[in-house]
Amino acid sequence: MSNIIHESSRGIDLVPIEDEFLKRRELFLTGTVTTESMGQMIKQLFYLDGDGKAEITIYINSPGGTVGDGLAVYDVISKLKSPVKTVCIGTCASMGAILFLAGTKRQIMKHGKIMIHDPAFGENHDMGGKKPHEIQSELDDLNKCKKALAEIIAEKTGKTVDEIYEVTANDTYYDAGEALEFGLATEII
Repeated sequence: MSNIIHESSRGIDLVPIEDEFLKRRELFLTGTVTTESMGQMIKQLFYLDGDGKAEITIYINSPGGTVGDGLAVYDVISKLKSPVKTVCIGTCASMGAILFLAGTKRQIMKHGKIMIHDPAFGENHDMGGKKPHEIQSELDDLNKCKKALAEIIAEKTGKTVDEIYEVTANDTYYDAGEALEFGLATEII
């Protein structure tokens, strides 16, 4: 972890760089969406929402991850009193793209990319030994998840759910200009 050197009347202090960004109301999601990373982000968001006035900025460069953990953060962001700005600083893919959409302002860097797609079973998901009704039950859950994510994307972009289903059937990438035109981003920086 990087530190910043602060010199004061007490001497020299080493302050973690994350603490400096937190003071500036800036958070980072630079990695996979997991229970641990989202738990940390939820705590930071609740802490920053204490005054409920100043904007919180979340910088995102994420390949995605667990849908349930990402939706937990999405729901927290939607209930905060503070406005939230999200910034795509690389690639916001899959659940990373959904978290990018949580922002009221959604900025994308000139060379940023956003990728949206239908949810899929995780890599460690094993269907071996399951009965047909068990497989159908899991498929029904996956389709509910697909619908929920498509509704989020549709709401934020102004598109219909059917239009979203069309583009999420495959991995669909948008560069900054395309993301702005499609309604994923609100501004290119």
